[in-house]
Amino acid sequence: MSDDPAYRPDTRIVRAGRRPEWAQRVVNPPVWRASTILFDDVAAIDEAKAGHGKFYYGLHGTPTQWSLAEALTELEPGAAGTMLYSSGLSAISTALLTVLAPGDDVLIVESAYGPTRRLADGFLKKMGIATRYYAPGVGAGIAQLFLPQTRAVLIESPGSQTFELQDVPAICAAARAAGIATILDNTWASPLLFPAMAAGVDISVLACSKYVGGHSDLMLGSATANAEWFPRLERTTFDIGHNVSPDDAWLGARGLRTMAVRLKAQGAATLEVADWLANRPEVSNVLHPARPDFPGHAIYARDFKGSGTVFSFALATADVARRTRFIEALQLFGIGWSWGGYESLVTPVDPGARTGLPWAPGQLVRLQIGLEDVRDLIADLAQALDTA
Repeated sequence: MSDDPAYRPDTRIVRAGRRPEWAQRVVNPPVWRASTILFDDVAAIDEAKAGHGKFYYGLHGTPTQWSLAEALTELEPGAAGTMLYSSGLSAISTALLTVLAPGDDVLIVESAYGPTRRLADGFLKKMGIATRYYAPGVGAGIAQLFLPQTRAVLIESPGSQTFELQDVPAICAAARAAGIATILDNTWASPLLFPAMAAGVDISVLACSKYVGGHSDLMLGSATANAEWFPRLERTTFDIGHNVSPDDAWLGARGLRTMAVRLKAQGAATLEVADWLANRPEVSNVLHPARPDFPGHAIYARDFKGSGTVFSFALATADVARRTRFIEALQLFGIGWSWGGYESLVTPVDPGARTGLPWAPGQLVRLQIGLEDVRDLIADLAQALDTA
């Protein structure tokens, strides 16, 4: 563990999870692959208890997984522990199943990640769990939406695709007063840019395939919880049988060490690209919460420590073919899902899954800004806009 909890995040991200008993004399804890764990005698079997960070059976992890989980916990002041999953969606589903039971009600922000909505409208519904969607700007007013059977609020701020911000501290305070758990999808910001536990969140979820991995070559998720919820999260994770391969955990730990540096460089470039696009006549709206003209920017200025790497903008046209020409004219932006890696990406965005919220007119495009020279990226965007 880090020597001093007062270390700043950039220092903790380098040191966290590197226990001497796990790493020995090497810098990084090695890859421990195991299914069977051997005991010295029968008494040791009787004394052993399955738990996070304890040798019991391969399903419960080895130092390779524990190292990454401990590092992620140390990045989140106020957290009691972290569990790892095979994807961000798996982390979200397990967090929800930790909190909810048949007959319960969950409130989910309208702008949530599409697969989260499908999970709620399909799997949770079949379990007898009701889902209601709320507007991102509800703030403390969410208390008016609570029902006697409401057990959880699922927050995502900024929201997927259209990046609406939420007053997370106000929502969490209202939920805690009512005895309702809060779950935050904090993938866009990570704990480096938005410390979730400090804002009152009970369980914070990351798609570690993004910033933590950083190289677009692994699927990984995490859920970090406070002392009240971590034991239940751990139990649910083990009961369902979740396990992350030590090789993927090792890749995640390696990527984590440079995450702070990548986020700073890519975040600054992202805002520079967003500001440049805002001055182009072909663009009608830029949806980036760090821009002062973005609705809810005051929340960003109050709560966030920097910019994520992904945002959307609206072309000033209703012509889908023109948007397609623009995307396909780009040379430095790969066309592909996900984000958070070192390379720039572009995708068309059609937030049709919403149930009533208005969004910016025009054809939406989502950009992930990588580590390329920002001047080259802007030149590429310029030629693609001219082409389209």
